[in-house]
Amino acid sequence: MGLDERAASLHGLAGLMLALGILAHPAVTVAQVPARTFHVGHLSTGARSPDGAPPVALREGLRELGYVEGRNVLYETRFAEGHTERLPALAAELVGLKVDVIVAQGGPAGRAARQATASVPIVIAPAAGDLVAVGLISSLSRPGGNVTGLTDESVQLSAKRMELLKETVPKASHIAVLWNDNDQGMTLRYREIEKAARILHLEVEPFGVRSPDDFPRAFSTMGRNRPDALFLVADGLTTANRKRVIDFAAANHVPAMYETSVIVRDGGLMSYGPDQGEGFQHAARFVDRILRGARPAELPAEQPTRY
Repeated sequence: MGLDERAASLHGLAGLMLALGILAHPAVTVAQVPARTFHVGHLSTGARSPDGAPPVALREGLRELGYVEGRNVLYETRFAEGHTERLPALAAELVGLKVDVIVAQGGPAGRAARQATASVPIVIAPAAGDLVAVGLISSLSRPGGNVTGLTDESVQLSAKRMELLKETVPKASHIAVLWNDNDQGMTLRYREIEKAARILHLEVEPFGVRSPDDFPRAFSTMGRNRPDALFLVADGLTTANRKRVIDFAAANHVPAMYETSVIVRDGGLMSYGPDQGEGFQHAARFVDRILRGARPAELPAEQPTRY
């Protein structure tokens, strides 16, 4: 073998070794978390979690991105327990604690957080409704202001859920719809349910609730005029009271459609919607980008991609 051939052979071997080295040591795709302790606020419309902490999926998502509780991230949580009138004071508490970002769970929590601050970044978590329609962001591509996060496709979802309910209970003609009419996003979703019901030739009976005290009255009315099926619109208030709805439906033999799988795991009949755990993992990525310096106004809001 001549000198030129040997050189070419060595060059090729070096290239192969370099390629193998790259495969053995892939490039790091996630930058190191800045060396400081961040304070993440969590504001929820719903019930207090068993451990008083933010959703597990949110914390796990942040842990996977390098945020270890007690080392470089601390959580401050506030729960309204379904009482939306408490949200403004709770949001103000988080702002007063000088958190670096607020994860708002639910539309009312998002609005309360935005009213409490124009400077602290806010990430909207799942089940908050159509963020553009309720005025929390300007558009999906450029939210503007200090709010971004996860939004719903209420029109398509409402129609699909009503179709599935009708397929499950083909003889149903009278559908009771229970929703939080103190939440603009959920009221918009109810209106889409009405539209879908008209197309399917179904009669909708509305039951708007505003606090935990309103559920017994709704159940009493439904008990006197039993619906063929029930549709529960999920938000912090209704989800916090889901056991009462599940028990009523079971006791009165009313098949019910829910919007989140957590209610089915607790005994509900069926649900159709985005995965809530996956939604909180998406929220964790928003939080991470903001803590690294990104501005919410320039972080496009996201819609679910899997149901």
